[in-house]
Amino acid sequence: MLANATPPTLLHAHGAGPPPPLLLRAGTRDSSRSLFFAAAAASSSSSSCHSPGGRGGVPLFFRSLPCFPFESLPRLRATQHRPPPPRSITSAEQSEERGYAGTANSTLYKYSVNIPFGNRHILVETGHIGRQASASVTVTDGETIVYCSVCLSDVPSEPSDFFPLAVNYQERLSAAGRTSGGFFKREGRAKDHEVLICRLIDRPLRPTMPKGFYHETQILSWGYCNFLTEERLLKAVEIGQVAVREICNEVEALVKKCGKPKMVEAIKLPPLELYRHVEDISGDELVKALQIKNKIPRRKALSAIEDKVLTILTEKGYIFKGEVPGDAEGVPVAYEDEDEDEVVVVDGEVDEGDVHIKPNSRKPIPLLFSEVDVKLVFKEVTSKFLRKRIVEGGKRSDGRSPLQIRPINSQCGLLPRAHGSALFTRGETQSLAVVTLGDKQMAQRIDNLVDTEELKRFYLQYSFPPSCVGEVGRMGAPSRREIGHGMLAERALEPILPSEEDFPYTIRVESTITESNGSSSMASVCGGCLALLDAGVPVKCSVAGIAMGMVLDTKEFGGDGTPLILSDISGSEDASGDMDLKVAGDENGITAFQMDIKVGGITLPVMEQALLQARDGRKHVISEMLKCSPPPCKKLSEYAPLIHVMKVKPEKVNLIIGSGGKKVKSIIEETGIEAIDTQDDGIVKITAKDLSSLEKSKAIITNLTMVPTVGDIYRSCEIKSIAPYGVFVEIAPGREGLCHISELSSNWLAKAEDVFKVGDRIDVKLIELQLLEFGRGFSSNVKFKQLL
Repeated sequence: MLANATPPTLLHAHGAGPPPPLLLRAGTRDSSRSLFFAAAAASSSSSSCHSPGGRGGVPLFFRSLPCFPFESLPRLRATQHRPPPPRSITSAEQSEERGYAGTANSTLYKYSVNIPFGNRHILVETGHIGRQASASVTVTDGETIVYCSVCLSDVPSEPSDFFPLAVNYQERLSAAGRTSGGFFKREGRAKDHEVLICRLIDRPLRPTMPKGFYHETQILSWGYCNFLTEERLLKAVEIGQVAVREICNEVEALVKKCGKPKMVEAIKLPPLELYRHVEDISGDELVKALQIKNKIPRRKALSAIEDKVLTILTEKGYIFKGEVPGDAEGVPVAYEDEDEDEVVVVDGEVDEGDVHIKPNSRKPIPLLFSEVDVKLVFKEVTSKFLRKRIVEGGKRSDGRSPLQIRPINSQCGLLPRAHGSALFTRGETQSLAVVTLGDKQMAQRIDNLVDTEELKRFYLQYSFPPSCVGEVGRMGAPSRREIGHGMLAERALEPILPSEEDFPYTIRVESTITESNGSSSMASVCGGCLALLDAGVPVKCSVAGIAMGMVLDTKEFGGDGTPLILSDISGSEDASGDMDLKVAGDENGITAFQMDIKVGGITLPVMEQALLQARDGRKHVISEMLKCSPPPCKKLSEYAPLIHVMKVKPEKVNLIIGSGGKKVKSIIEETGIEAIDTQDDGIVKITAKDLSSLEKSKAIITNLTMVPTVGDIYRSCEIKSIAPYGVFVEIAPGREGLCHISELSSNWLAKAEDVFKVGDRIDVKLIELQLLEFGRGFSSNVKFKQLL
């Protein structure tokens, strides 16, 4: 715990079972880091300390501590409360003694490890909270305290081609002493950044789990840059790898103290002989199907082959046709004998009683397998054949070489009333990007633990309808995948946007995927960049995105063992490959990247090769984007709102707002503008649909907030009242001054009302000013002279 600080308390306890896990981030540190500790302490079959082993609720509890500099934190001490000396007890009793099974033993035994991390320490503790969970830890990092638990389902799920891992994350505003600003004073569905943290937790954990482990598991993990060079990015990864390695070592030490045994017995794999049978049945047809260039015909051909394999192996039964009664792994083939042998009497030279017995040959028993196993193996065999084709033949499914990028076509200005639009097509992947410009009211409002309200002036929303892959499906709220892809594209484009001072608009980009065969998020980057240009947004430069793939072990398929990097991967190459590295930026640097790997890990040299190859790919894509036809408009659309920014003295802002907002409302109604946004520093933003209404409102605000100076000339000023000694004229709404009778005419006037009446308009010049203001007007010492 933290020394010299109030002991942290736990809030918002979740019950056991399937409710979503909560992760409360109350400080400035990255709370997703705690996931690895919870996962490592859980009982699972993975050999890596990163591996999860739980399912069900992942209850996480948090409390915010008072803010103070990290430098002033005393060194966190690792404490270890050891159990009594060992004695002869049953395993159930042992579990209770260690605090794992129920609360029969009221004594809490705490195990802890203190992990150095930069200039601070992370304290990981287990054994004292959440003893009925498969594993639980408390992690203290600076001002953030996290409780995370993992639970395993008792019964494994049906085998499938993916590990049943579900990650949930939710921030509780009470950790920062706040409540939700909505009508319902409780947290609702996951916010976008919470979903991103879930995906961040999922990605490094999933590859560490072995095939065949089907116990449902539920846990947590996840980053971007501003034109970072490949060399600096690799250096950052290298430094991070060193830090992660040190943490893993400490976590392993904690696991040795109190970890549970790996559930190796829970691993269930398809029969080994099934791989050989699937290859025998479908091999030749698979080779032909994988040469079909177009996605839909290829998918239909593969589906037909799969149906054939399923029929044979799950319904009719497969009869081995090899010469040796056994498969390659030495598994014998089953046979059945006939009930009776056939008696044969040979004609001719046969003596009485001379009978020949002709035995019938044994019939092999047709082999039947479960549908799930056949589907899993067929997918693996298809992947194997695809990888072999790429490595041996140097050709991918669509006929490209490893470095080749699919044909690119782009168009701008498709939607006439939209502020900016672009259609970007790369092979069979297509994004329709639309830009909408607006004022502050269009900004995305976000509740968070730090600020009372956060406004995003730029956001990208990505949608992936089922029609883009030729399927029928449900339409509803955005999925985690859609949120993650949208955020990746958003962060790729954000560094090229102008500052709010240079371009005072809120910018919304919508990317609708109209066709998909891999790399749709990177198509959103390309389409979004073109749509921004078409909307007249003065971006700093153009950026593009590309997805890279990899076949790691090429020696298995006849190669020399060197990893083979693929540029601009398609959907099948993503599914069958070992890596999906998405990189966005220009030829000078990277603005965003994301890497999903399906192997235990890759080396820095392999990552360097992929990044350099991706840079060449981005250069090519950007050069193709320059050929866009029709090209981007590069100016504001006539349908886009006009926003004028003006600066007034901060003390004058209240004059614009008026009592209860009456004045600002009257200006909007009078001029027909859309909105007026004022800031405490004197910045005023006027949003209008047309120039005339904008100029009217601008003039009113200018007059309201102006500071008159001697010599200023005011045209067509209305006479508001007449006195024996002159007339009072209004130079701006609520701003009046005296024009003395001696200044009204070059000739002598006995009475002002003889020449002027209320409502007349005259041009005046300010000749005297005393800074004595009261209310909304000037004192009578402010004097004007009529311009004759």
